[in-house]
Amino acid sequence: MRFPQNLYQHYHAHLYYDSSSVEVAQHIYQKLQSMSEYRLGRFHRKLVGPHPQWSFQIAFTRSQFDEIITWLERHRQDLSVLVHGDTGNFFLDHTEHAYWLGEEHKLNLRMA
Repeated sequence: MRFPQNLYQHYHAHLYYDSSSVEVAQHIYQKLQSMSEYRLGRFHRKLVGPHPQWSFQIAFTRSQFDEIITWLERHRQDLSVLVHGDTGNFFLDHTEHAYWLGEEHKLNLRMA
């Protein structure tokens, strides 16, 4: 497992949760909303895109990278977070440009 590196201009992080951890994820989502520096996606209770668990997305830039990665590592508890560059190349962004905080999950890349 590789720790996230700041190599791209734009990023997404996807925090993963399920029915047993949805309350923890909601708390993290609300904290991030109050920070307002980051663009948050919808709080999904279904599978979306290549993600094998429920998730929500955090969009951020290179200049926000260190702060948000440190914050997520401190506050994610036992939840996994996929962090990847947002370069416009779906397949590479979710493979070569991807890093994990916590347990790594297998993505559904058939849609690439």
